[in-house]
Amino acid sequence: MLDIETHGETAVVNPLDLVEELVEANEWAFDRSREDELAVEITGRWCDYHLFFVWREDMSALHFSCVFDTKVQPSKKPEAHALLALANERLWLGHFDLSSEDGMPMFRHTVPLRGARGATVEQIEDLVDVAVTECERFYPAFQFVLWGGKTAVEALDAAMLDTVGEA
Repeated sequence: MLDIETHGETAVVNPLDLVEELVEANEWAFDRSREDELAVEITGRWCDYHLFFVWREDMSALHFSCVFDTKVQPSKKPEAHALLALANERLWLGHFDLSSEDGMPMFRHTVPLRGARGATVEQIEDLVDVAVTECERFYPAFQFVLWGGKTAVEALDAAMLDTVGEA
């Protein structure tokens, strides 16, 4: 590990202030219960998503999660974990995870901001856009596993089927 001395380092501005402005501009329901946490609820194509932003000043990092409005029953966890692994192989940014507390699938990503003056509007917009896009893309696969009795491979193949033309 490198030990680099820094001089005159500027403190990173809390990016949740910027997130809050973006959320208000989109008229999304939100709650900022603490200075370092912000919760947002948005409606997607398949379900409602709960977005959580957590600022860790000591790490200069913004943690973000987009939680599906569905739960994985204990009997379905092994196949859900297999689906998570397959889905994560197709992601370029972030990853899917399964909450050990309540069994809810989620997309997660952390943005390190050390050395930056703070996050940009574009970074926050991209973070939310990528998360919701990936959740919408993989939501049907989760439903195939949870309610359709499909294996992870079958669910992913069915959900990722590219259609040609219009009906």
